[in-house]
Amino acid sequence: MAVEFLPGNRLTLLRSGLEYFPELEAAIRGAEREIYLETYIYADDATGRRISHALCEAASRGVAVHVLVDGFGSREMLKSLAPGLSEAGVRLLVFRPGTLSEAFRRDRLMRMHRKLAVADARVAFVGGINVIDDMDTPHQVPPRYDYAVRVEGPLLAPIHDAVVRLWNRVAWRRGRHAWRVSHPLTPEAARKGDQRAAFVARDNFRHRRDIEEAYLEAIDSARQEIVVACAYFFPGRRFRRALTGAAARGVRVALLLQGRVEYLLLRYASRALYGTFLEAGVEIYEYHKSFMHAKVAVVDGHWATVGSSNIDPFSLLLAREANVVVEDRGFAARLRSLLRADMERGARVVAKEGWFAQPLWRRIPIWLGYGLARFTIGMFGFSGRF
Repeated sequence: MAVEFLPGNRLTLLRSGLEYFPELEAAIRGAEREIYLETYIYADDATGRRISHALCEAASRGVAVHVLVDGFGSREMLKSLAPGLSEAGVRLLVFRPGTLSEAFRRDRLMRMHRKLAVADARVAFVGGINVIDDMDTPHQVPPRYDYAVRVEGPLLAPIHDAVVRLWNRVAWRRGRHAWRVSHPLTPEAARKGDQRAAFVARDNFRHRRDIEEAYLEAIDSARQEIVVACAYFFPGRRFRRALTGAAARGVRVALLLQGRVEYLLLRYASRALYGTFLEAGVEIYEYHKSFMHAKVAVVDGHWATVGSSNIDPFSLLLAREANVVVEDRGFAARLRSLLRADMERGARVVAKEGWFAQPLWRRIPIWLGYGLARFTIGMFGFSGRF
């Protein structure tokens, strides 16, 4: 798959909700005609209520407001915030409504994990940040570690097209035919800057591997450095071989991974791969300063990606995801600088010598977790890739 880069964009890298939510709220408050918001988690907390208030105000002044949430990730807000949004005139749709027990069937694991927003087809946001407080985790002082991108320019066209298409598909499935958008706005196509970027989305139809292929293409072409920051990291065989192959040809490969325990099974399964990477010369850093939710990468100081897709079976095989891929040295340099600073100040190096010297009682849960993860993946028919 060849990534289609569009020139003439102005892209603003936003670090954590502290930078993202003020920009999102300003775009909502400035909208005059339409708003689309997609999110996996929409929490009933201070941030969720703040964004809801802005959306309700927009609807009250005649803006067509479309909110699409995932039925599993946002199930709590459907009881609390949804009535107020609907009463204000916000059109709210749920992607695959479901209960906790249903979520473990293969079709129910095909969640809507994208985090996208578009206002007036004039400005868009793409990233990994849900509508949730950065500080919602107990004993967390620094905000949750994550990124998003504010987009202006020709790249608006494919982003806007993606949100309208999914909205119309879900509206049809939910029986809300009157809510389907037949005459969407024409995105602003004028040049806003000089940055080249592409919008890459994953679905379960024609674009099942687009995000993974974009990563692999960049990794395979790397000559100097690969830096990947990923909250949930359990790559398949091709991805593992690509990273170790890059390290073997002299590329510096650095992984910034989750250091705090959030999902125990994935934590142990991911760590079972450390030995393979360390043997190949890959550097591993575990981020401990706060909870990590980022899904970003920089390759050779000119290629970068920011989005919702983790490097794990859920994101690469099942969920709807969306990333921006950027071909711009200035953008890549800023992201790389932030990642390197956080490796130095907020992470701990996983040393090769110490890793292989671990006592047996520490290794056993790692391999049990790996085995259970592989068994679970196999139940859904994907063991060949992982």
